[in-house]
Amino acid sequence: MICIPIVARTNEAALAQMEKSSLLADILELRIDQIRDVDLKQLMNGKQTKILITNRRGDEGGGFAGTERERIELLKDAVALGADYVDIEARTEKPLLRELAAQIERYHARTKWIISYHDMSGTPSERTLQKKFDVCSRIGADIVKICTLAHAMEDNLRVLRLIPYARDKGQAIIALCMGEQGRISRVMAPLLGSSWSYASLEKGAESASGQLTIEEMKQIHKILSGAGIAER
Repeated sequence: MICIPIVARTNEAALAQMEKSSLLADILELRIDQIRDVDLKQLMNGKQTKILITNRRGDEGGGFAGTERERIELLKDAVALGADYVDIEARTEKPLLRELAAQIERYHARTKWIISYHDMSGTPSERTLQKKFDVCSRIGADIVKICTLAHAMEDNLRVLRLIPYARDKGQAIIALCMGEQGRISRVMAPLLGSSWSYASLEKGAESASGQLTIEEMKQIHKILSGAGIAER
């Protein structure tokens, strides 16, 4: 599956991107940390496909300028409004994580939560990555997301090896690398069993470095499918 991130500065621009992207993607990620004076109700009313709400903290590549309390309250609002997924960083304070978990339970777990870890500086050792995965999984993630910055091609291998590691534990995972050196991981991740990968609507609309466009991703997967390589 492919998720298109919606990276816009205003609610109106986000709605316009959602309309274009809904016909192309399996899931849309609303990066509400990028939207000024975000109106979640208005955005959710524009929902045409599955929606993931992300309110990324600054030290993991986000742009939210408010307090941690304000950041989590917006995610709790997203749950109440019927978001299909919310993304919350594993490094979030435990009381706030528990609040979000309780909100999800309050609405009968119709929203799945992604517990994520991002390393914006590089890719740690395989053992360190496994430990980060284990922490995310123990929190109770429906999906664990591990995303690191690749400085060399072999960094992709360390991250992608998390996918069979997660599968052996019965845990859904998204695992990929950022950066130009990490582009191959974005192509290979869904083929190896990652829940989905991310692709931008068009050039210039990326939410992270190294993202291909949705058109590029689909062309590559079409070629791989023709060669007998299909998604699991």
